Amino acid sequence: MKAILFCVTNDLYFDRRMHKICNTLYNAGYDVTLVGRKSKLSSEHTNSPFHCHRLFCFFNRGPLFYFEYQIRLFLFLMIHRRAMFCAIDLDTMPAVYLASCLKSLPRIVDAHELFTEQKEVISRRWVHFIWLRAEKWLVPRFPHGYTVNKELAEEFYRRYGVNYSIVRNVPVTTPLPAIEPDSQQWIIYQGAVNEGRSFETLIPAMKKVSVPLHIYGKGNFLRQVKHLVEAHELKERVYFHAPVLPDQLVQITPHASIGITLFENKGLNQYWSLANRFFDYIMAGIPQVCSDFPAYRNLLEQYPVGLAVDAADPEAIASAMNKLLTDDVVYEQCKTACREARKELNWEKEQEKLLDFYTKFSS
Repeated sequence: MKAILFCVTNDLYFDRRMHKICNTLYNAGYDVTLVGRKSKLSSEHTNSPFHCHRLFCFFNRGPLFYFEYQIRLFLFLMIHRRAMFCAIDLDTMPAVYLASCLKSLPRIVDAHELFTEQKEVISRRWVHFIWLRAEKWLVPRFPHGYTVNKELAEEFYRRYGVNYSIVRNVPVTTPLPAIEPDSQQWIIYQGAVNEGRSFETLIPAMKKVSVPLHIYGKGNFLRQVKHLVEAHELKERVYFHAPVLPDQLVQITPHASIGITLFENKGLNQYWSLANRFFDYIMAGIPQVCSDFPAYRNLLEQYPVGLAVDAADPEAIASAMNKLLTDDVVYEQCKTACREARKELNWEKEQEKLLDFYTKFSS
């Protein structure tokens, strides 16, 4: 039996992406372990058939967290049984690289973003400098891996000459619930409430939209978003929800009228992005407003599931939301496109690419 150990820095409980990947490989006969961080919200019960292990850290953010986590992860990897090590993005690569070298074990990377091009990284000069140096040194030493879209794969190849496979982060197929025709309209944002997600323009846009926006998620920009809501006097139109378990969110999303997938054009990570929520809204059967970036534009040409806008323009965002909320013809066209797209953009089909990668790599 092939053993694979996946390493992440986040809380395992809310990571739907890694649970999909680990479940697929476990069901294919691999011995799978997922290692992450233990946080205040962590639960010891994930109902997962594969192994889960959480590393406790005294620090939960900033340089001290990353330094402490690398040490704890490295020590865990060194005492672990023989396995293939998979680093999830740049922030676990140092420990994985060192441990794999000392133990002479194979290593791969699951690069679902361009870490050094995140807004919260490039906007901090010394933070960006340190992570960029780490990226330039580490990525070429991980020649085997996969990423989430063609644009990111091409960027990794252009920068470092690594040829990564593509495994998109599409959702597991779920049945569409029956929605009452006269149900109240509302807008959903699901996912991390982080810098670079265009909240500085989305919140002002809500002043010209009459239906409520519900935000499901947490992140490093949550406090600022709440201040924006107060500043624009939108507390009766924008609502914040505590973190919701992934299985619960899947049940909630289809009842929304439209979804929001917006990113600032600040850094290539946003520009080349293909967010999880873009596919989640499609699976939920709801139209969406998304950033007019290449990856989204290419998919919208094939599946017109929503409207692409300039995410830096509150007027454009509000206009797109209102069009979907008031134009029945456009709305139904988008819903029909969602129903067609979910037949192709689902994990049942995409997981074959994941299995093919591991079969070739471990053969």
